[in-house]
Amino acid sequence: MIRRTASLPKADAQLGLPFDGAETSAPPVQVPGDPISVRVAEAIRLTGIGRSKLYELMASGDIETIKVGRCTLIPMTSLRALVRRGAP
Repeated sequence: MIRRTASLPKADAQLGLPFDGAETSAPPVQVPGDPISVRVAEAIRLTGIGRSKLYELMASGDIETIKVGRCTLIPMTSLRALVRRGAP
């Protein structure tokens, strides 16, 4: 069994999330070890959005989802876009 531990990005690494409200035309920077998609519980933790609100955004199509069997995945690009434009 291989156990993998999460590694935190270095302080100087860009996450591709503009926190100052400035729009960027460049695509988000992919940090090594940064996941392509996350499960719903992780999306809630990362964004700080409540579970019910996240499911509302998923149902309305504001957040893209991918179903793999019974697992629902949310692409990180979709979460970044949500944060960039602000939740409705």
